[in-house]
Amino acid sequence: MSSTWTKILKPSGWRAKILLVVILAIFLSLDYWEVVQPIKTFLESDVMAFSIGEFRVTAYLVIKGSLLVFLLFWVTGIISEFGENRIKKINSLRASNKALIVKAFQIAVYFFAAIFFLDVLGIDLTNMAIFSGAVGIGIGFGLQKITSNFISGLILLFEKSVEEEDLVEMPDGTFGFVRHTGARYTLIEEFDGKEVMVPNEDFITSKVTNWTFTNTRGRVEIHVGVSYDCDIENARELILQAASEHPRCSHDPAPQCFLREFGDSSVNFLLYFWVDDVNMGRFEPHSDVMRTIWRKFKEHDIVIPYPQRDIHIKSQETP
Repeated sequence: MSSTWTKILKPSGWRAKILLVVILAIFLSLDYWEVVQPIKTFLESDVMAFSIGEFRVTAYLVIKGSLLVFLLFWVTGIISEFGENRIKKINSLRASNKALIVKAFQIAVYFFAAIFFLDVLGIDLTNMAIFSGAVGIGIGFGLQKITSNFISGLILLFEKSVEEEDLVEMPDGTFGFVRHTGARYTLIEEFDGKEVMVPNEDFITSKVTNWTFTNTRGRVEIHVGVSYDCDIENARELILQAASEHPRCSHDPAPQCFLREFGDSSVNFLLYFWVDDVNMGRFEPHSDVMRTIWRKFKEHDIVIPYPQRDIHIKSQETP
């Protein structure tokens, strides 16, 4: 259904566009055709009209307005699409700047289309002042979220805090790459292929983690426990070697290994190492380094203990 409406509102092909121009020219010249004057006079008569304040609404005005809205959707859709395609071909602009210019162009197109619509219908905006308060209140309540998301999208584009291809993480656990920033939502593609549409307002009012805001580096953390009977200095060196040998491990900063605590069953270490491009993922180097630690511990008789508990049984003497 959506594709059908898209074809109706945005006709493709040069024949359809030429036909649209012809229809629009015929529509705008109807007032000058003598053959339609009797019909126009009847539709504008008092029988087919009513007044709202000082504003007079006729059947002819309603029909003309409906057809004009439909034609303007066609025209603005074609102009908007043409301008968007031309702007996206400008290679000297960043993706965020292109999106901002596209939005400004679309706003301008629809604004002038609305002014043209009112002018063709002969509507004087001063006559509609009686409705301005009620309409303003209605729009304020009904379009509050839409307006908030639209303004939030503009803020994101101006600040460049979240851009296309950034790796972001939301408070609700949504984690993936930004693929598109629209007027109402930002599209995030997660690692399992899901595409999540997040309202733009959430990026302004919530705490958002942008893993690639200023750089693409990311830190990997690994917790390792060894037995109390092991040589902890040797264990620490083996853990550092396992990280340093990985091809994606960054050497600036170098890997670090800390003795964190003396646990109930093990001496616990914490390994930090960095990867240069977090866009390539952190799970793979995390898994590779853990396997290397396991292999090195096996080769050097370093034991990773099971959880242990000492149970003391007290026996009672029988009388």
